[in-house]
Amino acid sequence: MRVAVITDSTAYIPVSYRKEKNIHMVPLNVVIGNDSYQEEIDISTEEFYQKVREVEDFPKTSQPSIGLITEKLNELAKDYDQAIFITLSSGISGTFQSIVTAQSMVEGMEVFPFDSEISCMAQGFYVLEAADMAQNGEDSQTIMARLHEIKESLRAYFMVDDLSHLHRGGRLNGAQALIGSMLQVKPILHFEDAKIVPYEKIRTKKKALKRIFELFEEDASTGVPIRATVIHANREAEAEEIKKELETRFDNVDVSVSYFGPVIGTHLGEGSLGMGWYKKGGSAR
Repeated sequence: MRVAVITDSTAYIPVSYRKEKNIHMVPLNVVIGNDSYQEEIDISTEEFYQKVREVEDFPKTSQPSIGLITEKLNELAKDYDQAIFITLSSGISGTFQSIVTAQSMVEGMEVFPFDSEISCMAQGFYVLEAADMAQNGEDSQTIMARLHEIKESLRAYFMVDDLSHLHRGGRLNGAQALIGSMLQVKPILHFEDAKIVPYEKIRTKKKALKRIFELFEEDASTGVPIRATVIHANREAEAEEIKKELETRFDNVDVSVSYFGPVIGTHLGEGSLGMGWYKKGGSAR
């Protein structure tokens, strides 16, 4: 059986990877001023951060329409028997639920929605593994089992420069945002039960990054092969430095640099940094 692997744009998998691994993508939208853009298609991450600096209004985001999702699934049904659709967290977007609704509208192809309960390249980890397995001829049930196995060891933490973006976007409650900004706190955030919540409150960016490194070291120091990513919001040079440091310290870690694109960048803001990783063997932490 041929298995299609689909994700939404917030996995931020480069076009070259998508082509090489035959990954299909449905974009979310970002609205800046009066203009709406399909991210990764109509607007690049660099263009997004530039435009945001030039307008007063806070950008807005929206999920793909069920019509667009159904159109993509029907198109793939001509060539595939099954499809795995990996989405960003259902706790911050209705995209997953739209896939669940759309799957009943497709004939001739069985669709398996998968809620990554996260986003960005941490979501992308699931997509890349699924794509490799699909290319190796594995069926959807086997791939889905592996995705659930990855979820047991996947961890991701991030810090933002300004909590107001999360607050205005409705992704963090008002009291948390107010306290954070008053005390100049740089909280470490993570996904819990599919939602963005504070993990620890830390006073400075330097200390917050140090704490994320400590959390990473808990897994990396075991010697188990780990796949990791450093995620940045328009701070590529800083992310590359972190990558080099991790590669120097750990020879069991495969590290990449990735980014917070327009939709997620809208909610986190420029200057955010994070890390995501999982154990390649899939064992639980």
